[in-house]
Amino acid sequence: MELTRRHALAGAAALAATPLLSQVPATAAAPVADKQAPSFYRYKVGDAQVTAISDGVNTMALPDTFVLNAKKDEVNAALEKAFMPKDKVSIQFAPLVINTGGKLVVVDTGNGAAAFASSKGNVGQFATNMAAAGIDPKNVDLVVISHFHGDHINGLLTAENAPAFPNAEVLVPATEWKYFMDDGEMSRAPEGRMQTVFKNARRVLEAGLKKKVTPYEWGKEVAPGLTAVETIGHTPGHTSYVLASGSDKVFIQSDVTNHPALFATNPGWHLMFDQDPALAEKTRRRVYDMLVADKMRVQGFHYPFPANGFVEKDGNGYRLIPAPWNPVI
Repeated sequence: MELTRRHALAGAAALAATPLLSQVPATAAAPVADKQAPSFYRYKVGDAQVTAISDGVNTMALPDTFVLNAKKDEVNAALEKAFMPKDKVSIQFAPLVINTGGKLVVVDTGNGAAAFASSKGNVGQFATNMAAAGIDPKNVDLVVISHFHGDHINGLLTAENAPAFPNAEVLVPATEWKYFMDDGEMSRAPEGRMQTVFKNARRVLEAGLKKKVTPYEWGKEVAPGLTAVETIGHTPGHTSYVLASGSDKVFIQSDVTNHPALFATNPGWHLMFDQDPALAEKTRRRVYDMLVADKMRVQGFHYPFPANGFVEKDGNGYRLIPAPWNPVI
């Protein structure tokens, strides 16, 4: 039976003329919770099990310089095109837990307990959502860090500034460690955000972890099946990963892009958080051309949760195709 616009309008008019069943006695409504269910999502890469775990969402007023080489009106137009509100930006965070079969591996750790308190629970959710996923931090063997921004390393510490993964070896990019632990580089860093990044890295890694970290090199396995890949520009030692098991692979892109609706769609846009924006753009185009050519699944730290899918060319940029959601793994 064909449903036409005329039929739909006629049906709507009939409903409008119908009494609202006032003769039916009112019953108590079921209670409505004001919080979401725990945010985690599992999928398989060969024999490896990947659990994406939300650390939450930070929504802020859109800075005038969020994109350094585009006008705010252009950014707002891109937000509207992606059905997101103007004049604000929501940044999501999705650390990973990978069960390789022999090792339990965390990749990046989110904003941490202090951010959970200061944001009233909007971010810093990694620990609670990980627990909800049935993962005990005491069972984590390795924590692999992609770079030293606070939303990736602050979850290494608990609210009491103790190691959040007490039995894990913490692995960090050798180039990132060398740069951010260099007093000369710190002295040359501009005041403001960059000084804060240096100081926070030292707070977490020196004061908190007492320098008990293991630097790793690019091009080598940092965990079974997990190979570190150089993707510099966002920071001097920024690292992504390829997780491979059997014939299956996923590219864990860390911060090669921020929100894909802005920076995959417009790969030439320069994010205010990229330390070397031109180099970050070059890396972004190289990585996304590879993802398109290889039709490889990609996991993005700042993608909309559960933060994984596939990339295709779209005009002068790229488009993220979310992977189909699966109720089982």
